[in-house]
Amino acid sequence: MKKRLQVLACGAAVLWACASLLAAAESVDPAFSGLNPAKAPVVSGLYLKAGDRLAICGDSITQQNLYSRILETYLTVCVPDLKITARQYGWSGETAEGFLRRMTNDCLRFKPTIATTCYGMNDFRYRPCDEATDKAYRDNLTAVTRAFKGEGARVIIGSPSCVGKVCSWVASIGTLEQHNQHLCFLHNVGIEVAAREGVRFADIFCPHYAAGVAARKLYGADYAIAGGDGIHPGMAGHLVMAYAFLNTMGLDGNIGTFTVNLAKGTATVTEGHTMDAFKDGTLTVTSTRYPFCDAGPTNKDSSIRSGMTLVPFNEKLNRLMLVVKRAKAAKYKVTWGPTARTYTAKQLAKGVNLAADFEVNPFSGAFARVDGAVAGKQGFEIGQIQQVVHAAQERPEKEADVQKSEVEHEVLAAAIRAAFIPVTHSLRIEAEKE
Repeated sequence: MKKRLQVLACGAAVLWACASLLAAAESVDPAFSGLNPAKAPVVSGLYLKAGDRLAICGDSITQQNLYSRILETYLTVCVPDLKITARQYGWSGETAEGFLRRMTNDCLRFKPTIATTCYGMNDFRYRPCDEATDKAYRDNLTAVTRAFKGEGARVIIGSPSCVGKVCSWVASIGTLEQHNQHLCFLHNVGIEVAAREGVRFADIFCPHYAAGVAARKLYGADYAIAGGDGIHPGMAGHLVMAYAFLNTMGLDGNIGTFTVNLAKGTATVTEGHTMDAFKDGTLTVTSTRYPFCDAGPTNKDSSIRSGMTLVPFNEKLNRLMLVVKRAKAAKYKVTWGPTARTYTAKQLAKGVNLAADFEVNPFSGAFARVDGAVAGKQGFEIGQIQQVVHAAQERPEKEADVQKSEVEHEVLAAAIRAAFIPVTHSLRIEAEKE
């Protein structure tokens, strides 16, 4: 079974790589016919700055509190040295125009220094391309970007994701193919606006659509990258979205490297980790930087782990490496927490990614506590913005309620900081007999 899953994951990675050629307008599958995505710009350099205050803005997909939670949890535990904080501003049914009307009161008052936007799903009006709709999206997306820039905030424009069904709760017209063609066109508009305004662009549509094609081939026709309703993704789809944003932020994905020299009986660890001891093949480390952790089925659209098989999340963004030098035996068993895996000496010399290979590991419990605290805070933020802060836009007497809600918000933010504690863990490396 393990071998089969490894083959499936490998196949998904290959298909994803092929499908990414969509950016060069090359068709690799009939499912991609009719799509003409512009090539997304290549990311160069870290876009984040230490102490950034991140605003995560979007429609009901953002309000699902899933990709936004992945973003904040990742930034909290995987790159803690940057000390990034985040707020969730998702609002169901919103368009770029709707956010523009409320952003000064609801968002800019909190002085974000960097923002992600994810609009287009409602802006395309669930119909084929038309000039007036597309111009409105371009104009409003430009205005939102300029409003952030006017306050000194950097911007990452996220494209819309793809759809899996014709929306059933609005007056949709046209076919599913026409809807994805329209969303792809808005993806191209986002690239255009980002280039003109000198900000970054996160390509969500292409990897999201390609991941859906790959997953249906690998895991079955009922795998819904865009969610059961065809619009709101499950955790796999949100992992793909989070990957697009994190990759665009320019993060290098180096969580840490543990290097062991078996012949010399020595070991070293990189920044974010402290070696406590190395004796008799057991390395004990205390870490203040976590890998991104999640366990779940690789073939379910409700699973983060499944999303990790469809984009190179672990390869690019989640590398906690073990390198073992001068190993004399042909194979070694590596035990980390409750799990043991066998590697060849050659694999260990090259380096193995613990974060990818050990679904359940010594960080899992601590990671879940931080992630739970992030989910709680972001859930509060949705109500805080929509029910308290937004009300103050037209009723100044409500400003006192805003300040009161900020006291509650700080308690929840403090809970995240309290949950993020150093983790002491051990790796045991044992030669296996032939």
